[in-house]
Amino acid sequence: MPERSQPWDCLIIGGGPAGLTAAIYLARFRRRALVIDAGSSRAALIPRSRNYPGFRDGISGPDLLKTLRAQVEKYGGQLRSGTVEALERDGAMFTAAVEGSRIQARTVLLATGIVDVSPSLPGLRDAIYEGALRYCPVCDGYEATDRKIGVVGAAAQARGKAMFLRSFSRYVTLFATDGAEALDRAARDEIKSAGIVVPEEAAVDVERDGDKIAVVLAGGATIDVDVLYPALGCHVHSGLAARLGATCDDVGCLKVDDRQMTTIPGLYAAGDVVTDLHQITVATGHAAIAATRIHHELPANPR
Repeated sequence: MPERSQPWDCLIIGGGPAGLTAAIYLARFRRRALVIDAGSSRAALIPRSRNYPGFRDGISGPDLLKTLRAQVEKYGGQLRSGTVEALERDGAMFTAAVEGSRIQARTVLLATGIVDVSPSLPGLRDAIYEGALRYCPVCDGYEATDRKIGVVGAAAQARGKAMFLRSFSRYVTLFATDGAEALDRAARDEIKSAGIVVPEEAAVDVERDGDKIAVVLAGGATIDVDVLYPALGCHVHSGLAARLGATCDDVGCLKVDDRQMTTIPGLYAAGDVVTDLHQITVATGHAAIAATRIHHELPANPR
């Protein structure tokens, strides 16, 4: 049986910046919004974001999430910990299965994000917090200015990130997990002309000692870097929508219209699950657009 006899106006799946921003908007529109949060927001891994507007000295991901959650609750939005295991649509109503209970909602907003693929090594997660391992050069390339930067991943994926980071430092090394030979002549010429170093041997491991990090090559040699950016791809958490028949692109991002609605009526999406520009500002913008559209599409709620 559904958890409540009266359905929620909007069920928001994901408690990162996108989901929480949507909840703030909907609560202020005096809509009944529920956020289900599995506690795995990518934003929680950000040691300090300095390109989020309004915070001159930056703000940590955990502090930003804490502030957003408090704002949701201030305006009457509801937060619940849990994982949505399945999502069904029956006519104009959605039903979500959440750890033994069923939740009904008139609309659903997916803010489920992505998970980065990273080398599986002990202590590597701690390196994110200490600043040695980073995932987003758009977010924090500026902080790596003039430092020794490494980019590790398959040559085709790592090449673009290495070229982007060359804007910030002349000391950029591309560590190809498939070896330098995976780069064709044109790519090698481009990399060389940019002054980016590419070891001939494949990168096979990553070692960390305190705040120091080194890449291990196939022959056993190690090369120290100040900052390491994995370029190993990501998994897009769009499965709930895809199983309902929502259209995704070739990497799994959900296709949405200009008001963030997927190809399933009443099902919206915001943030990293929609775009490959993984930015908090983009996610919150999506959320504002989606929440406003949801409010207008729901029945009027005069007081």
